[in-house]
Amino acid sequence: MSDRLAGKICVITGTGGAMGRATALTFAREGALIVGCDVAVEAAEETAELVRAAGGEMVSLQPCRLSDSAECERLVEFATDRFGGIDVLFNLAGRAYFDRLEDISDADWDSARRDEVDLVFYLTRAAWPWLKAGHGVVVNMASLNGSLSFKQIPSLSHTANKAAVIGMTRQLALEGSEHGIRVNSISPGLIESKATEAQLADAEWTGAMVGRTLLGRLGRPEEVANVEPELLFEISGGGDIDGMAAQSPCHGGDIETGKVEPGHTRCLFQGGNGRPRPRSPRRDRVRPAVCP
Repeated sequence: MSDRLAGKICVITGTGGAMGRATALTFAREGALIVGCDVAVEAAEETAELVRAAGGEMVSLQPCRLSDSAECERLVEFATDRFGGIDVLFNLAGRAYFDRLEDISDADWDSARRDEVDLVFYLTRAAWPWLKAGHGVVVNMASLNGSLSFKQIPSLSHTANKAAVIGMTRQLALEGSEHGIRVNSISPGLIESKATEAQLADAEWTGAMVGRTLLGRLGRPEEVANVEPELLFEISGGGDIDGMAAQSPCHGGDIETGKVEPGHTRCLFQGGNGRPRPRSPRRDRVRPAVCP
């Protein structure tokens, strides 16, 4: 077990899902104290049990519906009552909606926004005082769909919402810089998970999507989870990455060197080269994210 996140209090949302579970296990191996949540009670409880069985420390609140601002306040209270603060907020949870323009009702559009944008806003706002107090870190889960479109995916609302998350990340990085808070986002490509298993059952559709990746395969939850500690590196004395969006469209590469190798996740940091930089003495300096 590493100690890069030793004693750091990390709130991770959506820990009942494949990516949330992989993230909780990865952070626990780095020594973090984990606070999880999900609307899926059994899956969230199972994740907490797996973390504890592996020697980590984790508590979890479920069911917790983050599209309700009161529930976000409850999660923050749960975390701070248990551990006394929040060092890291990872806004991973979300529910995507897929349909074409003419088939999206007003209710569908509102639901999609609540489940992908509002929950990031509500929880970040609730946790902000604690993040200010501890000069914390926020990581937002965006998507490659936030900056690219694919003929195979009718992703109008999902694309709009994840673009909003990327924009929110830039603005939060600007506002957080005066308090020593760093904010970044991650934009994975297509990942194998329960959330995508229905789409992946279509062999023709899956083949078309796999054909757009450099390694000829889809991403895996643990590959995305392995990127996340690098975005938190500074809280344990490492580099300085802020206001950027990490993209993993090709599922092959190394965050430190930029080399493309099988079995790793390639990250292209918008506005930078993906390498943690030496900490700057100027906390008010924010590097804007620019799509490559």
